[in-house]
Amino acid sequence: MALQDKIVNQARLAKEASRSMNMLSTITKNNALLAMARALEQRSSAILEANAVDLEEARKKGIKRSFLDRLMLDESRVAGMADGLRQAAALPDPIWEEDYANVRPNGLEIRRVRVPLGVVGMIYEARPNVTADAIGLCLKSGNAVILRGGSEAIISNKAIAGIMAEAAYHAGIPEGAIQLVEQTDRAAVDVLLQLRDYIDVIIPRGGAGLIQKVVTDSKVPVIETGTGICHTFVDESADLDKALKIAVNAKTSRPAVCNAMETLLVHERVAADFLPLLVKAMSEKNCELRGCPKCRELVVGMGEATEEDWATEYDDLILSVKVVADIQEAVEHINRYNTGHSETIVTESLANARLFQRCIDAATVYVNASTRFSDGCEFGFGAEIGISTQKLHARGPMGLKALTSTKYLIMGDGQVR
Repeated sequence: MALQDKIVNQARLAKEASRSMNMLSTITKNNALLAMARALEQRSSAILEANAVDLEEARKKGIKRSFLDRLMLDESRVAGMADGLRQAAALPDPIWEEDYANVRPNGLEIRRVRVPLGVVGMIYEARPNVTADAIGLCLKSGNAVILRGGSEAIISNKAIAGIMAEAAYHAGIPEGAIQLVEQTDRAAVDVLLQLRDYIDVIIPRGGAGLIQKVVTDSKVPVIETGTGICHTFVDESADLDKALKIAVNAKTSRPAVCNAMETLLVHERVAADFLPLLVKAMSEKNCELRGCPKCRELVVGMGEATEEDWATEYDDLILSVKVVADIQEAVEHINRYNTGHSETIVTESLANARLFQRCIDAATVYVNASTRFSDGCEFGFGAEIGISTQKLHARGPMGLKALTSTKYLIMGDGQVR
């Protein structure tokens, strides 16, 4: 069967399954989630063996360390995937949830309820845990799902999707609701982007190139998840110990993820005290610093930050640093270079905290906390389908409700207009 015909058939099967998904009870969906969680744990050795093959191939290709970290699975990450499914099962079912009701003067009773989107397409790179998160969230929200992961994780994704589909179907999920596109040819993406008759929404998750391609070429509606050029601003009133702890965590805990900090801004009144602390802490983490001219005056030997650095998502242990005159300059810099993802201020000034949160244009804006908390699990969503940086339909970490639409239900008794 030709590539296009096979993918079209998968999308058609997903569409057919989605019509039955809409009618599933919460109990059936939760039982399926719990069954999938158990299956992942019971067959973790098979998943890790598959992942080892992907990792070996990636190493042969000379893939950089940060990318390998995204790709790698271990027992704790498989357990985390299973835990995410259990958390989703414990969450309220959004389907048929009523969020509006009104009785009109003519007697019409109008209600608005949440309904599934239908078929959710996911196009993503590197991270095989996304496979589990996407399947779990889509099924709990009553959607069928069609997945196209990157070629670098294809063996891992096949193992995870196969194990989860088997468990889900045995628990009562309609056959065909979980589809994995196994063709790694880039043409597979082009096919998916044209299937408006079968796929209701596509969510890209990966690098800037992938996201831009999907947004530009898709005939299917897209929820854009953005790259993460995230900032931390150390205000003049900041507790410097707190600021150092936040900065080190935001940059070094997992530098390859989208909520990691890429640029640190420091108020000029605390720069002389804070930058030496930063240099010492980051050198211990093997993190390269690239600074503005003022930074380089204060820290001998610091590398030079160029205009390109301010607009770069490194996905690596590299941090650009800039000294700013005040909070206004910090806000202007962030709003110019950020990608609408996650931004934070470290400050003891309530006025500056409120000003920062009001003026920063991003999906998540923190005060005195690391940007690394931008995550579905951390927000209590069980897991996330992605972090939306657009402003329509969904913004920020997307959990169950972001995978629903609404329907109006009207009851009458013979009214005409």
